[in-house]
Amino acid sequence: MIKKCSYLIGLTVLVLITASAFKSYETELMFNEHYKVSENLAYHVATADEHEQQTEMVLDEVVLPMTGKSFIGFKEALAVRESAGNYKAINDYGYLGKFQFGKETLKIMGIKNTKEFLANPELQEKAFVLLLQKNKWILRKEIKKYEGKVIGGVLITESGLLAAAHLGGAGAVQKFLKTKGSESFSDGFGTNIKTYLKKFAGYDMSFVTPEKNPKVI
Repeated sequence: MIKKCSYLIGLTVLVLITASAFKSYETELMFNEHYKVSENLAYHVATADEHEQQTEMVLDEVVLPMTGKSFIGFKEALAVRESAGNYKAINDYGYLGKFQFGKETLKIMGIKNTKEFLANPELQEKAFVLLLQKNKWILRKEIKKYEGKVIGGVLITESGLLAAAHLGGAGAVQKFLKTKGSESFSDGFGTNIKTYLKKFAGYDMSFVTPEKNPKVI
């Protein structure tokens, strides 16, 4: 009995250390000016079902950390939705890269050479964070006012709002909220911002700091 308790305590401590290390690594990715793309960015993020199965395989008394709702989980899930994670993707409307940026949006962040942008995964990753920071600044009042409320049949969360802004722009999100969901933007492929509000709800966006005019240095 003593041996089993010692094993459980030891395993729990190991899990906590692992979770702490992951959070530190994720913070470094967000704010390191020399942000580098590596294979670590493409690791598999466990779903809730996979996490539950994994937990059952170890011990009922031990809860393993689930990264599915982390910032990286949000980033990679959105990339899959936008381009299947392809840095070189160009859609029928001219949107570019892994996160499908418009040329005008890139110009706002100081990126004018689209050819160079497509060939530079590191720059695409950084641009994604910068756009999130800008949209979070634009929507800061809406996040505070509407988070946790149901608008147009959709539960509003910070990550859902930022994902919807990535799809249709912060202005479209503001209009959706102001009209209580009666005016809801859809892109050229028919994807409505409600889809993104639902699909990308509940992710941890605490690492994203609002910035009025973020620029690529």
